[in-house]
Amino acid sequence: RSVVTCCPDQTKLGAYLAMVHPNNLFGPPRVWEKLRAGIEAAVAAGGPERAAGFAKARQVGRQVAELRAADQPLPDALAAAWEQVDAAAFAPLRERIGLDQLEYAFSGAAPLPVDVLHFFRSIGLPFSEIYGMSENTGGMTWDPFRVRPGTVGRAYPGAEVRLLDDGEVVCRGGIVSRGYLDDPERTAETFDAEGWLHTGDIGRLDEDGYLSIVDRKKELIVTAGGKNVSPANLEAHLKSLPLVGQACVVGDSRPYLIALLVLDPEVAPVWARSAGLPEDLTALATDPTVRAELERGVAEVNAHFSQAEGIKRFAVLGDEWVPDSPQLTATMKLKRRGVLTAYSDVIEELYAG
Repeated sequence: RSVVTCCPDQTKLGAYLAMVHPNNLFGPPRVWEKLRAGIEAAVAAGGPERAAGFAKARQVGRQVAELRAADQPLPDALAAAWEQVDAAAFAPLRERIGLDQLEYAFSGAAPLPVDVLHFFRSIGLPFSEIYGMSENTGGMTWDPFRVRPGTVGRAYPGAEVRLLDDGEVVCRGGIVSRGYLDDPERTAETFDAEGWLHTGDIGRLDEDGYLSIVDRKKELIVTAGGKNVSPANLEAHLKSLPLVGQACVVGDSRPYLIALLVLDPEVAPVWARSAGLPEDLTALATDPTVRAELERGVAEVNAHFSQAEGIKRFAVLGDEWVPDSPQLTATMKLKRRGVLTAYSDVIEELYAG
């Protein structure tokens, strides 16, 4: 069996996946977000009637996915409707993108917007989220089939997962390592005397044991009004917008939240071409049409959050953030301090405006 983590050229993702034909597929949220954007763009190119039909079929698919996740039987009418839309639309789509032999797929390493999860489950993919870290040899919580959207599943068999008083997720069991090689100081910081691995993540556990990750403990933003905000969740939603490649939310000790949005270097030029705009990222960053499209998208994102958690202002950047740079780690994680330093003038302008 093959496990695919990412594809360097997202425009060739479908061909790459079709080549390896994995039974199990893992990818970070950005891969899934871009794959969804590509599918939606292809559907939209077929015209309004085709797009409307696809949306209606996905409504059927979502109902089916929700009932299956709850181990509930499908009503006859729904089963018949699913058989029809799956044969006509979704089965050919899964085959075309190389996922027709998939047994299960999951996303990890960063927050995944719930609508992305619903999208892939609605087209018939057994899709879920997983949570874990190297110190516990991979996964810690996961439910591949009994999926509860917005959570990363329940603890692995034989593992204990609980929350400390401050909400930090801790885990112990056979999957947890003994510590860091030749680094007793760091080991003492991360593993306690009772065998609990301290993840550094803030979470929530529901009554059935399903875990939701809020954010990194050290990443939480506290606004001037005392509101605790998870920037990672906001950034995940912002990056689900087709034109956005990267996003950084700012607001610690500030009166409101702002965002720095980096245009996607692959999607934005294609979108611009279809709109008759220049394809250069620097030019697009100041284009009124792009601004209007992003204002619409940010408003949609804000609808998922409270007023205090919403983005009040944002800047569009024509730069490209690349791995292993002042803005991103080698694994594409945000270097928040590096971003704040590099764009301090832009940030101050947003708060002064």
